[in-house]
Amino acid sequence: MSIESPYAQLLARIPVSERTLTVLGSETHYWEYGTAAPGVPTVVVVHGFRGDHHGLEPVVAQLPGAHILMPDLPGFGASTPLDAASGARHDVPGYAAWLAAFTAALALPGPVVILGHSFGSIVSSAALADGLSADAVILVNPIGAPALSGPRGIMTRLAVFYYWAAAKLPERIGFALLRSRLIVRVMSVTMSKTRDPQLKRWIHEEHDRYFSAFENRDVVLEAFRASVSHDVSEYAARIPQPTLLIAADRDDITPIAAQHRLQTLFPDARLHVIHDVGHLIHYETPIEAAEQIRTVLSSLGATA
Repeated sequence: MSIESPYAQLLARIPVSERTLTVLGSETHYWEYGTAAPGVPTVVVVHGFRGDHHGLEPVVAQLPGAHILMPDLPGFGASTPLDAASGARHDVPGYAAWLAAFTAALALPGPVVILGHSFGSIVSSAALADGLSADAVILVNPIGAPALSGPRGIMTRLAVFYYWAAAKLPERIGFALLRSRLIVRVMSVTMSKTRDPQLKRWIHEEHDRYFSAFENRDVVLEAFRASVSHDVSEYAARIPQPTLLIAADRDDITPIAAQHRLQTLFPDARLHVIHDVGHLIHYETPIEAAEQIRTVLSSLGATA
């Protein structure tokens, strides 16, 4: 029996429309929450590895009156892969180029905020460092240091082996391994920190439903290699915009000490630490995350 999202009623208050836009050969599906209006900033959200736009909806649910655009990354969710014939790859430069082209195609009139979660924090940072225009930046669970050096570096090394094995096996078997519900559950259990059994069950169900929504084996392997080969610290010094880092003190990927160091690498950054949560801020503590996001939006313009 499906478990209803604890944020469903709040999300239902917010108007939402699904739209498509062809960007670098990808039929990019994106969702518009709220309505554009003079003085209201637009938040462009970039989700994390293997996820899609659904993952950040609990945060969106806490932001009525905001104008938010959330695409599925090319090759994930409902979006088709980038056009391989053009040389585009599903790596950090490829996704950064896609994000810049996606944002430019929208021709957004008002203040623009780029928000990246997890792998999306790397993609967003790379695009911003390369000149993507924005008025403010928000990075949630930023990957602030090499993933292999994190508190659970051994888990990351096991993940590297898992994706290596999936690449070496025959395509059909490797693809099935990548979509293994057992592996997805192990990932989910490792990342979740909540003591609420109902919330934990819902998180596991969300991962079961959306964590394997990728187009093919090549896409997910390229993206995984990118996710463990880069981090936000590479790009921070070249991001001049006011930046908010929303980090967790129990994040298994980036230790909190590395997040404090990351803050110092930006020309203008503020760090907010959420306690007793890990890499799933968007699922477990969306209210506190939204409160911090609201302060950024308020600094840029009126929100309902």
